[in-house]
Amino acid sequence: MAYGQSWQEKLEAACRELMIALPSYQIVSDRRGGRTAWSSRVTVSGKMHNARFWYDGKNLNNAKEDAAEVALAYLGLSSSSSPTTGRSAW
Repeated sequence: MAYGQSWQEKLEAACRELMIALPSYQIVSDRRGGRTAWSSRVTVSGKMHNARFWYDGKNLNNAKEDAAEVALAYLGLSSSSSPTTGRSAW
């Protein structure tokens, strides 16, 4: 997996390498007072992986990145180095 790729790109590459279906993302929301928090989950090979954090609506891609990183860790393919973008958790 190439340096500088997003977690989503790394997960797609891993799925191709493992010859399993490409990941399927779902955005979820939770009303919190006067605001809405957003997160993501990704299904890989029939297993759903939830993002660890909730995000502001403008950071939905970060939620998908978080879920992809969790899925890669489950597959045993996550590294400790962060992808090209940082997190902005809620």
